Amino acid sequence: MSKELIRLRDLCMAYDDELVLDHLNLYINDKEFLTLLGPSGCGKTTTLRIIGGFTTPASGDVLFGGVRINDVPPHKRQINTVFQKYALFPHLNVFENIAFGLRMQRLPDASGKRRNRLPEEEIRSRVMEMLEAVSLKGFENRRIDALSGGQQQRVAIARALVNRPKVLLLDEPLGALDLKLRKDMQIELKRIQQQVGITFIYVTHDQEEALTMSDTIVVMDKGSIQQIGTPEDIYNEPKNAFVADFIGESNIIDGLMVRDHLVQMYGRQFPCLDGGFAENEPVDVVIRPEDIDIVPVEQGQLTGTVTNVTFKGMQYDIIVDFRGFKWLIQTTDHSPVGARIGIKIDPDGIHVMKKSPYSGMFGDYSSFSDEYDELDVVEPEEGSGDES
Repeated sequence: MSKELIRLRDLCMAYDDELVLDHLNLYINDKEFLTLLGPSGCGKTTTLRIIGGFTTPASGDVLFGGVRINDVPPHKRQINTVFQKYALFPHLNVFENIAFGLRMQRLPDASGKRRNRLPEEEIRSRVMEMLEAVSLKGFENRRIDALSGGQQQRVAIARALVNRPKVLLLDEPLGALDLKLRKDMQIELKRIQQQVGITFIYVTHDQEEALTMSDTIVVMDKGSIQQIGTPEDIYNEPKNAFVADFIGESNIIDGLMVRDHLVQMYGRQFPCLDGGFAENEPVDVVIRPEDIDIVPVEQGQLTGTVTNVTFKGMQYDIIVDFRGFKWLIQTTDHSPVGARIGIKIDPDGIHVMKKSPYSGMFGDYSSFSDEYDELDVVEPEEGSGDES
């Protein structure tokens, strides 16, 4: 069983009378890769800064190993941080950049005062150990400006880890990298975390990063935690419309829970796997675009009109109009704009959620994302027979 390392208890924070953290409660386990995920301004970076000691909460407590550390300065916490800007020293080579923190350390002498430096042999051993961990062995004499962005990031991580902290904080460290390198570094970061065996707390607004690397994802919005869970739980069992929309693409439709395992949409009843709702309770229904099958009209549970088609390489993104509410379908089958199609959804492709303050705000693709907004829209004619 994992051991709790950090607990945030009832944290509140405000800037200029604007609430940034609203009574936030969270615990983080030892050796866990935990990601704080959410849009800009949701409070994730403020939470990270409070853990690191760079910001003091207006109220609430930060506990480390059960001990309150609100007043402990950053350099005395067993925590290091890697920021988006790596702040490497250009006049020092890779070895000396990583060794910098070790050279600043002092050991107590016979009188108990911190006067002695770490032995050079130990510094070299620990730096070489970190170079091995971040796959930069042989780069110790390389100049910083001769490294790629990904290599510079690894140097920054090694410099943070060489002091052997119990926790590494990472504030959107992949933001400056190009797409391919960012994907490669997602795998590399997870490998490093597993190899060194310490807690990583990662901040990002990128859902793919969170899903790829995390043991636990904490989804935040407006200073509050919306859901905590594994990547699989967050994606497959979102708690509300905000989480469903933020993690992946989602069609979110008004529904009525007729009874356990049976939900009604568009006047039709659909078998599902969810239960625990009141009979005829209004609900939000989440259907992921990849869980929808296109079938001939006569075989469809619903029928609609294709209004947009975008080729994405491995799939088509198809927008389908059901009486003015537009769904996204991701499929390898092409359907032309203007085509009448039927759709079928298996019970395990339907996820039912309680109504929330976010209900009605997400899930309709009538307002296209940037990748669709240059496309011509073909509207269905009145009386076209779409399901209602």
